[in-house]
Amino acid sequence: MSKKQKTIQNEISLSGVGLHTGNNVKLTFKPAPQNHGFAFVRVDLEGKPTIEAKAEYVVNTQRGTNLEKNGVQIQTSEHVLAAAVGLGIDNLLIEIDTSEPPIMDGSSKFFVEALEKAGIQELDADIQEYIVKEIISYKDDTSGSEIILMPADEYQVTAMVDFGTKILGTQNATLNTISDFKKEIAAARTFSFLHEIEMLLENDLIKGGDLNNAIVYVDKKLSYETMEKLKRAFKKNDIKVKPNGILDNLNLHWANEAARHKLLDVVGDLALVGTRIKGKVIANKPGHLVNTMFAKKLSKIIKQERRNYVPEVDLHAKPLMDVVQIMEMLPHRPPFLLVDKILELSKKHVIGMKNVTMNEPFFVGHFPGAPVMPGVLQIEAMAQTGGILVLNTVPDPENYLTYLLKIDNVRYKHQVVPGDTLIFKLDLISPIRRGICQMQAHTYANGKLVSEAEIMAQIVKVK
Repeated sequence: MSKKQKTIQNEISLSGVGLHTGNNVKLTFKPAPQNHGFAFVRVDLEGKPTIEAKAEYVVNTQRGTNLEKNGVQIQTSEHVLAAAVGLGIDNLLIEIDTSEPPIMDGSSKFFVEALEKAGIQELDADIQEYIVKEIISYKDDTSGSEIILMPADEYQVTAMVDFGTKILGTQNATLNTISDFKKEIAAARTFSFLHEIEMLLENDLIKGGDLNNAIVYVDKKLSYETMEKLKRAFKKNDIKVKPNGILDNLNLHWANEAARHKLLDVVGDLALVGTRIKGKVIANKPGHLVNTMFAKKLSKIIKQERRNYVPEVDLHAKPLMDVVQIMEMLPHRPPFLLVDKILELSKKHVIGMKNVTMNEPFFVGHFPGAPVMPGVLQIEAMAQTGGILVLNTVPDPENYLTYLLKIDNVRYKHQVVPGDTLIFKLDLISPIRRGICQMQAHTYANGKLVSEAEIMAQIVKVK
């Protein structure tokens, strides 16, 4: 059974400060339509520019995953995106009045709570899910970090971290099902080492930090000078190191909270792929650089596969409709009936087929000695297949005729010649209204896309 895309029911806002900028920021989640995906909107800038959450817009990963489009930036996007993915949301507008979302407590917890309060609702469209069929990997030779994606029954993530320090050591965390994100991962807070904090303070890069939104692992001796800097930065009268090696004023939620937060970052960064993933991610020493480089690689693979996608159909199985049944629904007759079988039919799509033989009458003149099926007849064959889809919505299809209204974005990729078996797949672009149907049409042969078009047609009652 297909699953439906989701968004939120109502808009909701939350406020805080940016970790690195220290700016006060208001973030508002708003519903988005089907097939929209995630996008940030900078409401503080003229024209309210939109930055889609896509891997292609990643420009920097030094202290978080930062996006940029046409000179407009979004910093540290990962915690917000992880919250949306963790709740199974597919479409979301994220309005923000500065470049950086609020750090909150350094986790995704408050974003999850806000989205749940806004309410989650299903949309009419089916989810877009990439089903992993073979192992895909990316390795950063400099750091030794590696991401591996393999087939699995659902989206799963394992993160393995090893910083080579006694205080943190080796940690692992696993999310066996995305529905456990809220309980097992969302509250895992960001962390840093003392030597990194010193560097950030010296470069004025954590203006919004305090001891409530970052776990600080003390990996070196805490000098008096460093202690005083931390007191001023975190506005504390006293700072101590707890027995477990972290600065005081908070308790770990889990002994492996660092690994869980790294897993959270993986989920947020891979949201930039732009589609749900059905597969298991194994992240060894993950970080924003390797995460987003893998996201870019996976995005390209998905785009290429979808471009070359061929419907998997059993040509030897009994069809839903044979040529006799097709003629009971369509008014077309040989030699102008250009679809032989209907293999699949639903309210939103149809798949048909045609065996192209040398006996086709158009080969007599197109072309002598070099038979090629005219492109216009490929469009006609797709339109006839689409006619089955739209006529299937009325109880008496024999009393209707289907007329073409418009054809857009026609592309021909490969020639169609005698001996080819054509597979036509048409999907509704929008719901059928008043007998008008708009469809995305594709024709495949020999495992390749040979032609495509957007077709608009109307059924008209004639009896």
